[in-house]
Amino acid sequence: MPGKFKFINNYRQKYFWLDSSVLLIIAALTGVGTGFAAIGFKLLIQFYHSMFFSGGEQLLSASMGKYYIILIPALGGLLVGPIIYFFAREAKGHGVPEVMAAVAEKDGVMRPRLVLIKAMASSISIGSGGSVGREGPIVQIGSAIGSSIAQALRMPPNMMKTLVACGAAGGISATFNAPIGGVIFAQELILGEFVTGNFILIVITSVVSAIISRAFWGDFPAFMVQAYHLVNPAEMGFYLILGLLAGLFSVLYIKILYKTEDLFDNITQIPEYLKPFLGGLMVGSIGLFFPQVFGVGYETVEMVLKNGLPWLLVFALLFAKLIATSITIGSGGSGGVFAPGLFMGSMLGGSFGILVHSAFPALTAPAGAYALVGMGGVFAGMAQAPITGIIIIFEMTGDYKVILPLMVVCVISALVARGLYPESIYTEKLARRGLNVRRKNNVGIMAEVPVSKVMTTRVQTLEASIQLSAAKDIILESAYTGFPVLEGNRLVGITTYEDILKEIKKGHAELSVGEILCNDLITVTPYDSIQKVMDKMAGGDIGRLPVVNADKPEELLGIISRNDIINAYSLVANGDIQNSSKKDLELNL
Repeated sequence: MPGKFKFINNYRQKYFWLDSSVLLIIAALTGVGTGFAAIGFKLLIQFYHSMFFSGGEQLLSASMGKYYIILIPALGGLLVGPIIYFFAREAKGHGVPEVMAAVAEKDGVMRPRLVLIKAMASSISIGSGGSVGREGPIVQIGSAIGSSIAQALRMPPNMMKTLVACGAAGGISATFNAPIGGVIFAQELILGEFVTGNFILIVITSVVSAIISRAFWGDFPAFMVQAYHLVNPAEMGFYLILGLLAGLFSVLYIKILYKTEDLFDNITQIPEYLKPFLGGLMVGSIGLFFPQVFGVGYETVEMVLKNGLPWLLVFALLFAKLIATSITIGSGGSGGVFAPGLFMGSMLGGSFGILVHSAFPALTAPAGAYALVGMGGVFAGMAQAPITGIIIIFEMTGDYKVILPLMVVCVISALVARGLYPESIYTEKLARRGLNVRRKNNVGIMAEVPVSKVMTTRVQTLEASIQLSAAKDIILESAYTGFPVLEGNRLVGITTYEDILKEIKKGHAELSVGEILCNDLITVTPYDSIQKVMDKMAGGDIGRLPVVNADKPEELLGIISRNDIINAYSLVANGDIQNSSKKDLELNL
């Protein structure tokens, strides 16, 4: 496998102009696929909404009266449960964590069947009144399209991950008419990094997907709102409070969502594929009193943005939506948590805005401005992604006049949420599986590579018995500055040119190398990860570490330096160095 990737990389370097053109075409094709997928997904939701609500009313209202509405989400759950359970378990829930896991653990490999199963399950969930959104499903659908294209073309892992991110960006771009937001979402959340090479391809996919969506639906923002602005500089004090509230509510959202999921998981008397039916009954009961919680709920959000709902209803919908969304996802439904987050953010900001505008009408903007900013604040807090929150609210509303309040609220919300809770609403699901995506993103692609793949095995050493003056002469003829020190074949320490020169300047040239060694020798084994090496280097401010036999710590096998790690980075990124299990390493050592 590494040989194949090496051939591909050599070809790409020789014909870089052709390779770049082909990659742009592939990114554009991914945009075409995600654009049409987003259109088809929205049409499916409309079809199922009409079938369940219009058809359900005709069939059930005569015998059940207004209470027929309780059965609609339950009937949807009765279909969704078996579809997910028997055909694609990864279609359960909100989708984005599964995409992040595919990038972190599987080199971007996703099953092609997921495109169809996720589209069916989520469109039924949303169409039948499940309190979930479109963004999670379309991110997973778009990412699966990108992954399928990469798999069909036998692309190396780094390019497969990029196409997964391209698909995610295309899905967001087409669904919310937010091409810039789609790009930032893919890099900040899916890849966890901003890289120029990825950025170009992701932009191409996002733009093409947006063009296709606009050709079909028209070029309109997701929400039509009046232009709001900062009325008075003193008003920023209220936005600071809103940012704090958004951060606190974001943490509440995460905790309630996963606590509800735990409660349903602990119900063992009901088969897993029937739990969405039970959840549907509960959501239907909430919808009997608050029908606004059904589905995506953007119509209600627009009414709040236009100051069209009373305070008590806005405040009640904040918690009704929180409970309904947690039940839908927790019981095993399929749909996103982003749109419910926007819904709850608008209710939080709207209810807060009504209060402050009533108290200080000359000093504050109408409540709709606070609802708009609250949307970005809750998303930034729950996803711990303030950049995406700022950009995507701009594009979804077309209102750029509230930039200062929006930036402040998003940043404060994200800081508060991160300070109170270590995981976002997306990474929490993966953390429960033992996958620390945030750590993987922070340390990069080298984190899980074993030392054996990177270390230098031809090591120049010094004998512990030689004098410092002789050691200095040896070092001056060498290209290295650090040397493991041996007594016979036994490793006893490590020294550097600086250590020896310092002692010689003190007049200790007659001392032996062994006499100036520090007893606290730090080593690694061939099976340790590069992350462990970097942690040890950072902790001790060390530039190189001896590599020893795991079973015989005194036996020197090699050395690893910062330069070894840096030089190996490009090889790993291009697929020339692959991760290996301990068993594989034992066969090669």
